Amino acid sequence: MESNAKLLNTVKFSGGILLTIGILTFLYSFFASGYSNLTGIAIGIMMGSVFIFLMGVFFVATEEMLKTAEKGIHLAPNKRK
Repeated sequence: MESNAKLLNTVKFSGGILLTIGILTFLYSFFASGYSNLTGIAIGIMMGSVFIFLMGVFFVATEEMLKTAEKGIHLAPNKRK
């Protein structure tokens, strides 16, 4: 569970940083400057950060399900005389 928490915290932190950068870039490009090309880049950064966060959550959920699911055929060990 510790590795899942580390991965989730890493994804949360990196996604939050990228989302903040994207929002600040969008606000700067939309209101402060006249660069309309920068607006598209900012929207792309925000979408990328959301994608990174969702993929990280998906990986954590998948790993947790694989750890807790019963799979395969369970065989009893042979007892030697």
